[in-house]
Amino acid sequence: MKFIPVVRPYLTTRSILPENQETPISFTEGELISDLLFYRRNHFAYPNFISNFYSIPISGAVGLPKSFTLQEILTLPAKTIKVVLECAGNKRAFFDPKVFGEQWEKGAISQGYWKGVPLRSLFQHTGLRESATEVVFEGYDFGKRKDSNSIHNFVRSLPIGKALHPDTIIAYEYNGKPIPFKHGYPFRLIVPEWYAMASVKWIKQLIVIKNKFTGPFQSVDYVYYPDKEKDDGKFPVTTMNVNSTIQKPLDMEILDTGSYEVKGIAWTGKGMIAKVEISMDGGENWNTCDFRANSSDKYGWVSWNYHWSIHQKGEYTIMVRATDSENRMQPETPLWNRKGYGYNAMDRIKVKVE
Repeated sequence: MKFIPVVRPYLTTRSILPENQETPISFTEGELISDLLFYRRNHFAYPNFISNFYSIPISGAVGLPKSFTLQEILTLPAKTIKVVLECAGNKRAFFDPKVFGEQWEKGAISQGYWKGVPLRSLFQHTGLRESATEVVFEGYDFGKRKDSNSIHNFVRSLPIGKALHPDTIIAYEYNGKPIPFKHGYPFRLIVPEWYAMASVKWIKQLIVIKNKFTGPFQSVDYVYYPDKEKDDGKFPVTTMNVNSTIQKPLDMEILDTGSYEVKGIAWTGKGMIAKVEISMDGGENWNTCDFRANSSDKYGWVSWNYHWSIHQKGEYTIMVRATDSENRMQPETPLWNRKGYGYNAMDRIKVKVE
């Protein structure tokens, strides 16, 4: 009997402690990323808590503070939505000049089906005071920041309008199974359209506040600083930029002459993908790619493809650019910022045909 070993892709390690690993995006098949290949982004070591007695307390500017047990949340009406989660630092390694931080390439992005309870449903039980402006989400993960000797939990806030959006959910399942611990079990926030730092994992508590939240993961990190030295012109990281990635062929791949399917993904944080274009000659000429948009999957990426017949040997620069329904198109160069967030320049690779 002949033994044929199974070959499968693996995560690409960026750091071990805390664990940061990226999805092998060029080797994924289909629209859903399994939890084993879903990228992992952490600021601290994994938290340690007893889930048997888990609850989510809601306090602050509410009519009636309340603690929701795990069992209570599981009995509330739920919804399932396909959402792409992209780390704000995805593609950081491609900034020029280079910036410090985890050197993510193209794989700090994944998507799948998240099931959970709309956050607004919880507030129907507590009420909200008229003075409420933001909801603060504290995760169980904590540790020392490199710019401080203090211990910090990972804490973020959302404007009240975004928190009450019907598709902002407290999720407990991913692709039909309980969320794996490394991705936020038992509950994590899912905020469609925003970069994934907003989708806080291992939710510890919610606090409704009347003012602007200024924790370090909101006012220091996840802020665009366009100036290398000064803080002038800074603004917060929120909605995902329109973006795309070439999955096949691989960068610097050597090909034979013949016909190929160039393929990849495109996504946006506003509206939907309206057009994907490709250039096989470094941006001199552009052609339209095929893709299928589904209005019911408005928070997911689209898979695009382009049939390429090549009979002339040589080196080729392939570029792709996406445009969304808000008429936002990928730029040729990204908005440089010193923390390396929101990279969305037109994707490009080089191949050699022999």
